[in-house]
Amino acid sequence: MDLTINWKEKMAFAGVTSSGHEIVMDAAPEVGGENSGPRPTELLLQAVAGCTGMDIISVLHKMRLEPSAFQMDVKGERAEDHPKRFTTINIHYALDGELPEDKVIRAIQLSKDKYCSVSHSLNSEITVSYSINGVKGVQAI
Repeated sequence: MDLTINWKEKMAFAGVTSSGHEIVMDAAPEVGGENSGPRPTELLLQAVAGCTGMDIISVLHKMRLEPSAFQMDVKGERAEDHPKRFTTINIHYALDGELPEDKVIRAIQLSKDKYCSVSHSLNSEITVSYSINGVKGVQAI
């Protein structure tokens, strides 16, 4: 999976995902942005919720269960000091329909413990490299 993200102006960045969808990210005006898009941290929380939600729907479908409604309320707590990472992420799942509790719990557990690639990626090692004016940097970061 590859992406290219381009700086637009001020604090705004935009990119096209490998599936062809454009996403614009920006910062709040008080830190130099124009609020033209969501913050990267908001997208991270949404990605976690979207990933686990898709897992749960998939597992429930395999169990031949169909929710009539499904909503997730997500709260992320961040550290006070930089890098102000998320210290906790709480997801409340609200499902409606003829759904046995044990089956819903199993679907949630499978997503949390096995399937959600986004939440499991939060502890990934990230490597970086750089180039300036087309010249690849040699300093290790």
